Amino acid sequence: MHKKKLGSSDLLVSDLCLGSMTWGTQNTLEEGHAQIDRALAAGINFIDTAEMYPVNPISAETVGRTEEIIGEWFARSGRRADVVLATKHSGEGMAHVREGAPISSKTIPRTVEGSLKRLQTDHIDLYQFHWPNRGSYMFRKNWSFDPSGQDRAETVAHMEDALGALQREVERGTIRAFGLSNESAWGMAQWAAVADRVGGPRQVAVQNEYSLLCRLADTDVAEACINEQIDMFAFSPLATGLLTGKYQDGALPEGSRMSLNADLGGRKTPRAFEAVASYLEVARRFDLHPVHMALAWCRARPFMGSVIFGATSLEQLELCLEAGEITLSTEVMEALDAVHRAHPMPY
Repeated sequence: MHKKKLGSSDLLVSDLCLGSMTWGTQNTLEEGHAQIDRALAAGINFIDTAEMYPVNPISAETVGRTEEIIGEWFARSGRRADVVLATKHSGEGMAHVREGAPISSKTIPRTVEGSLKRLQTDHIDLYQFHWPNRGSYMFRKNWSFDPSGQDRAETVAHMEDALGALQREVERGTIRAFGLSNESAWGMAQWAAVADRVGGPRQVAVQNEYSLLCRLADTDVAEACINEQIDMFAFSPLATGLLTGKYQDGALPEGSRMSLNADLGGRKTPRAFEAVASYLEVARRFDLHPVHMALAWCRARPFMGSVIFGATSLEQLELCLEAGEITLSTEVMEALDAVHRAHPMPY
């Protein structure tokens, strides 16, 4: 498994990352632990989670359970040092934690402590803000995004406040690096500028949705990543399973994400299936498994630090792991770009 430094940090991470958001709902503790064991055996050292996980569905009864499952693996295995661990502080509006309070210097210490307790560790390697207080155009909100109600002074004051609290956590040794999630190019640049001006940990990563079907990051976010030394940490690289082809022609596999979330969070559209058909044709033409093709394409992007994949079975996990050694040819990359031009932004 290839490894690289994450942004300007000293974190050396595998360029495939094991996602955990189904552990505690679709997956049991035992299944989650089996996935960690297998991923580490294959050379992955990077695990991503969040205080609000698991999902499908999110509920007050299960919030925090995924972190607990990972913590129980650390306690059982004694292998905390073998894992680069990322988790997230939920943003404003998450009713199941802190009654939906926004991220602030008041929420950060107790949220960090809660995660440390559930994870049974004394430090978090990458601590991320799950979404910005001011809102985000992610999750299909780009179609109606209107930032005109934002207050720039309030946003910058929040960043200064939060970075002060994060710096205190760095000094305590509870977090090693700071990252963002579901953030824009402007937001990334502002966080970097505030850190440079007033101190506090400078962000080293941004975790946004990114796949062959969701390429919002290709322009402004990519430029911010390169110039500010921030690595992309891509989630949903298989577009919640669409790019596997398993939903084509009206198929609905039992236990699949679409069976639990009928519109896949707004991703299920006629144009999405048309785009997937064209991507599947590229895979057939070049004798590639579509999962390998989609993950290898993400790994090859010039602003990519690591690509998160999730699995609900060991069979799915094995298939994703195989993508770690695949390099796509120039001809394949050009064919994928041609499909993107023919089917841009399908959802």
